Parts: sequence; C-alpha cells; structure tokens
Amino acid sequence: MPARSAAAQLLHGVLHDGTMISELIDAKDGPLKDLPPSARARAQSLALSTLRNLAPLDVVLDQFLNKSPPLKVRNALRLCANEMLVDGVAPHAAVDAAVRLVRESRKLQHLSGLTNAVARRVAEHGPEIWAEMDPQELPAWMGKPIERAYGEEALQGIEAAHAKGAPLDLTLRKSADAEKLAKELDAEILPTGSLRLQKPGQVSTMAGFDEGLWWVQDAAAAMPVQLLGSVKGMRVLDLCAAPGGKTMQLAAGGAEVIAVDISKDRLVRVSENLKRTKLTAKVIASDIVRWAPDKPVDMILLDAPCSATGTIRRHPDLPFGKDGDLKPLLRLQQKLLSRAFDWLKPGGKIVYCTCSLLPSEGEEQITKFLQNHDNAKQLPANTNLPDLPAEWMSEDGGLRLRPDFWAERGGMDGFYATIIEKADLTE
Repeated sequence: MPARSAAAQLLHGVLHDGTMISELIDAKDGPLKDLPPSARARAQSLALSTLRNLAPLDVVLDQFLNKSPPLKVRNALRLCANEMLVDGVAPHAAVDAAVRLVRESRKLQHLSGLTNAVARRVAEHGPEIWAEMDPQELPAWMGKPIERAYGEEALQGIEAAHAKGAPLDLTLRKSADAEKLAKELDAEILPTGSLRLQKPGQVSTMAGFDEGLWWVQDAAAAMPVQLLGSVKGMRVLDLCAAPGGKTMQLAAGGAEVIAVDISKDRLVRVSENLKRTKLTAKVIASDIVRWAPDKPVDMILLDAPCSATGTIRRHPDLPFGKDGDLKPLLRLQQKLLSRAFDWLKPGGKIVYCTCSLLPSEGEEQITKFLQNHDNAKQLPANTNLPDLPAEWMSEDGGLRLRPDFWAERGGMDGFYATIIEKADLTE
C-alpha cells in the first residue's frame, strides 16, 4: 500500500498540478520521501505505466462509470486497472488496494463502494476490452508535426513504442569489456556498441557498477558523441552536460573535457558518476548564455534544451506537463548554437543535438543556422559512422533517430544530431 499510495500522489501531481514526475521524485518532502528503495521503484513504475496507458485505461473505466468521479477516485481506479490489465496483478489485490486508496481520504470514503464495484467489473470484463485498445495517442501539438515529418505509419509506430516503455541501455567505459559484461548481465550487444537489458535488476547491484565499467544511457543518446570520431587529446566542451553520459563518453575517449551545465544539483550526479567510472572532466556550473571558455576549443557537443519529445518512452508524463509552446526553446537553441560555434578553433567541429522528434528543434534549426553562418559546413552523419542505416539519416545529412526504430529490440529514444565544421575563412 505505501507504494500504491505514493503512485497515486505522483499521478495527482502530474494530472492535477502539472508537475513533472522527476520534480516530485527529487522533492525532499515529496511522495517518495519515506519509502525504501524497492517501494520507491514500485511507486515510480506503477505511476509511469499508468500515465503511459492513461487514455486506453480511461476508455475501459468509462464502460462502467455513469459519470466521472473525482480525480483521486479516478486515479485509484486507473492504478487498479493498470495493475490488472498491464502488470498482471491478481484482481483481488488490485481491487482491495483501490478501495483502500479511496478510504484514505475522509471526503471520498463514501465512494469506496463505487470504487469496489467498478474495479470488480474491470477485473471481469476489462481484459477483453483492453485487447482491442490502440496505444495512447500523442497530443496534437506533438502528433501533427511528427505525422507531417514521418508519415502516419511512423506516428503509429512511435505511439506503439511509447506504450511498451524502454529497456535499460548501458554505455561501456571500454568497448573491450562488451562480451564479458554481456554474459554477466544477460545483455544484448547492440550494433552501436551499447548493451541492452530487457529485464534489469536494481542498477547499483548489477555487475560492473561498483567498478565503474559502465553507465546508464539510452543507445540513441550515446550516438551524438560518435559523430565526432576520435576525440583523443582534443579539448572538448560538453555544453548542457547533465546528466553526464556524454561527458563520460568523451572522457573515456581520451578528450580533455570541460562539462558545463546551469544546474548545480544535476552536476553533483555528474561528478559522482565521473568518480565511480574513474574518469576525469572539469565540471562547471554556469549558464552558457553568460559563460565562455578562456580560449577556443577543438570540439563542442551541445545537447540543447528541448521539448524532450524523444524520451516519452521513459518519461510518459511529458505530454501532460507541456503546453506545446516551443517559441522560447527555439530562440534559446539558436542563441546557444551560434554562441557555441564562436568558441571553436578554425577547423573545429560542433555536434548539435536534441532529444526531440520535432524537426523545428532539429533540421529546421540547422537550416537557419547555416543560412546565417558562411563559415559553417554541415558534414554527413555517416562520416564517422560508416555503417549507419539509411533510414537513420535525415534529408540534410544529420542523424534522425526515432522510437519506432529497432522496434523488435525495444526501440530507442528520439534524437536529432548533426556535426558542423568551422571553416577557416582566412585561407
């Protein structure tokens, strides 16, 4: 019950207050504050799974409701239905939990009978209705531009990938450890070099964690660094660096890394992971709108702030916490890209990337940037990734990854990344 109660509070925070789950999880006095690790994990998993399937769950529930109940009652029923229809929890346990959740509130205790009746009907008739449900649709501000860009079939594939959630991907400190760790972790070695675990345990107890042999990073998120090729001996800026996966990739490749992020709190995790993996980088907490390096650098990785629409498999609360107004983000992306480009040495290279599925935050940003910078040259994404599948290449030569790619393997996050070289106009 403590995990279920916390999951209900997480749902309420997202759906009533518009708060992102990550903020609720990190809050010192948040819903998870007194839970042991196993209960925290269960609460998060249950809340995220329910958000991932919210619309189809409501379709099932509405078959047995004459009118919509208060939000907290509906959330208890949503959690209950998700436990039975998605997680396979025994009906008697899920129904009892829903009733107890409603009874926790004095104002709602009179609806415990309704909750019990509806939950029992879901247990009896829900599975046959659920079998006919389509995956949850994206809100129009996401779905329409995605459909325009990639087509209706791709949109449906992306929505199906979101409904399935995401496996756990690891990036290795040394690629030579891949086969050994794959056996120890019962993992698949992906063509891009990441390890993928379909049924991971608690991360901190997995083989190789204490030794710092790997870190958690979606396979798609690991690819932008690969666009740079060899970074050994190069002075590289990692801008908007937290949570630090790309920082560690660059450091593992032998670069002299300066990792900059506006969030001091998030950089604490970066520093902890660097220590665990025995890698070195200079970590700076600053706003790159005002910060600047002391001298030009060889390479830059800019993982720009974005809508994060490519990460919904992992963060299904995103569609409920965003309003679709991208104008401030688009202006910031342009500003950061132009500012960072100025810090490159002639002949230097910058990778611009966003974990977004929207062309307005990727391809269209690069088109505008190139129009305004005569000394910028976009390089094909397969320059340093020669085996890149053709469908992963955008029309402009960038890297365009989508959740419906590798569907049989569990998909990947959505990403756009491209590499730009700074020409020496004095030659």
